[in-house]
Amino acid sequence: MSTIADDGAQPEHYYHKLVGPEPAPAFQDPSELERYWGRRWGAADEVSRLRSVLVRRPSSGLAAITADAWDPRAGALVDPGRRWYWRGDKAPDMDLVMEQHAALLAALRGEDVEVVEAPEMPGHTKSVFTRDPMLTVPGGAVITRLAPRMRRGEEASVTRTIAALGMPILGTVIGEGLAEGGTFVKLRRDLAVFGLSIRCNPEGARQLARMLEPLGVELVTVPLPGYTIHVDGQFHMVDEDLALANTHRLPHTFLARLDDLGIKVVSPHPDEQYACNSLTVRPRRLLFPAHCVRTADRLAAEGVEIVPVPYDEVLKNGGGIHCSTMELVRDW
Repeated sequence: MSTIADDGAQPEHYYHKLVGPEPAPAFQDPSELERYWGRRWGAADEVSRLRSVLVRRPSSGLAAITADAWDPRAGALVDPGRRWYWRGDKAPDMDLVMEQHAALLAALRGEDVEVVEAPEMPGHTKSVFTRDPMLTVPGGAVITRLAPRMRRGEEASVTRTIAALGMPILGTVIGEGLAEGGTFVKLRRDLAVFGLSIRCNPEGARQLARMLEPLGVELVTVPLPGYTIHVDGQFHMVDEDLALANTHRLPHTFLARLDDLGIKVVSPHPDEQYACNSLTVRPRRLLFPAHCVRTADRLAAEGVEIVPVPYDEVLKNGGGIHCSTMELVRDW
C-alpha cells in the first residue's frame, strides 16, 4: 500500500518515477539503436547504400541431385522425397555453383559491403537463399516462416546468426502464417509490398502488417499469378523512382500504384526475365546476372551502373543474386 509520510516524504517506491520510464524516443530511433544496439540495424528501403549482408554457402547436399530424377511435368529434376528440385535435365555442376557463389561474395566485398556468412546447412539444398528466412525493416529483423518442409529449420539458423551479431529481432511469424523474405519489398520508408502466393499466405501478411504498424510502415498485398512464389523474381527497385519489372506477371493495380508513386518501370528483355533478381548496392548501381546483357543495356540507358556477376548455374536451384543475399544494414 502506497502512503505519504507525515514529514512530506513521497509515496513508497517513488524512486521509480525519478529514474523513468522513457518511451520516447522510439526503439527504432537511430540514436537509440546506436547507443544500445551498436548500430542502425535494418533497412528502410531497397536502394540506399548497402553496408552489411547475410549470405550462406551453397549446400553440399546439392551433390546428391542426379539426372535420373527428371520429371517431364515440371521440366526439372525433382526429388520424390520433396527435399529438392533443380531446373533443367542435368545435375548441378558443383564446381561452377561454388565458383559463381564465390564471385558474388567477391563482388559484394568489391562494393565495400560487409559480408556475414551463416553456417552451411548440408541437408537444406535451398539454404543458399538467405533472403527468405527473414526480412529487415528500420530497427532490425523479422523472422519469417518458410512454406515448404524442405526449408524448415533455416529460420532458426539465421536467428542464431544475426542474434550473435547483436541485431534486434522484432518479431517472428508464427501459427499457420507463411511468409518469405523474397516476397517482401520496401517501396519507400512508409510503404512495403507483400506478394501472396502458393508460398506466402494471407495469415503471414496479417501478422507482418501488425509488426510493421508501430514502425509507421503500411503493407500492401499483391496477388501473384500461377505458381509464381515471390515478388523479387518479378520486380526490383533500382532507385527510389526506378524499378525493373516483369509487368505481365504483376497485377495492374500494383503497376498503377507504382505510377502514382512516380516510379518508372523498365521491363527486362523477354528472354531475360530473371534479370529482376538482382541486388541494388546503392541508387542505380546493381549486382546483376552477367548473362542478361540486353536488359543491362536497357538499364544503362537509364543511367544505371551494372556490375555483372555470373550466376546462371545457381539460378537452376530456383533463385538468383537477390535471393542469395539479405541486407542487414542499409543507410537510412
